[in-house]
Amino acid sequence: MGNFLAGKVVAVTGAGRGIGRAVAVAAAAEGAKVVVNDYGVAVDGASPTSEVAEAVVKEIEAAGGAAVAVADDISTMAGGQRVVDVALSSYGRLDGVVCVAGILRERMLFNMAEEEWDPVLATHLKGTFTVFRAASAVMRKQRAGTLVGFTSGNHQGSVSQANYSAAKGGIISLVRSAALGLDKYGVTANAVAPVARTRMSAGVPTELTEIGEPEDVAAFVVYLLSDAARDAGVTGQVYTVAGPKIALWAQPREVRAAYAEGGGWTPERIAQALPGSVGTDPMPMLARLAAMEAAARAGERPNA
Repeated sequence: MGNFLAGKVVAVTGAGRGIGRAVAVAAAAEGAKVVVNDYGVAVDGASPTSEVAEAVVKEIEAAGGAAVAVADDISTMAGGQRVVDVALSSYGRLDGVVCVAGILRERMLFNMAEEEWDPVLATHLKGTFTVFRAASAVMRKQRAGTLVGFTSGNHQGSVSQANYSAAKGGIISLVRSAALGLDKYGVTANAVAPVARTRMSAGVPTELTEIGEPEDVAAFVVYLLSDAARDAGVTGQVYTVAGPKIALWAQPREVRAAYAEGGGWTPERIAQALPGSVGTDPMPMLARLAAMEAAARAGERPNA
């Protein structure tokens, strides 16, 4: 066992399988005591079972680590609070939370039902909020702590996952808000956009040219949870982790601006001025989508 997180207490949601499990196991291997949260549902959010969280706890304990299971549904305020309460009652403090839990319900926007929208937003976005909210109250008093949210490259948009994309974009804004609001209390917040082989990525209809394993992502998350990341001032950032690749996403910023002169804007003046002065910012996903559709028509598996 290592000591990169020695003395720390970390809670991980969605820790029963995939990336969440890898993060929990890696944190424990680096000396952290871990709260393993997983509601134990299928990819679409159905059929919960508490056994998956318990299995990871046993795995950590067998390797000489310390862990406790929480099978609560973090899409509820009570569930998010319980993750934090168990950390405090079991180990006396909470130094980091990592919100990995998520589900998928794919559908084209024009066919998407409320029953396909609400659970995805509840699990990803609200589930991150409930844990962040409960954890930040503790960390504010401690004047130290780390929040890690999980987003996706699909926050740029998705053809058949508007629900998932909206949730992942919301998580980025939530992370940045947490970073701004908690900085003076010594609490950091960052987001990770993983590209790894999991049961959720198995159904992607494209050939992912850059992809790694859950353990690659876990190593980066352990860094974010560490004093090394805090001392380096890492907060309010979004990183992609795809195998050997680590990439940083840009902060939102205005690209170009134009100002009306004398009398303000009218639709006619905008039509004349906007194309040449403000214009548009190219959407890379549109060009990639066209290439993917061409490959599909040719009978090939498109690259993403």
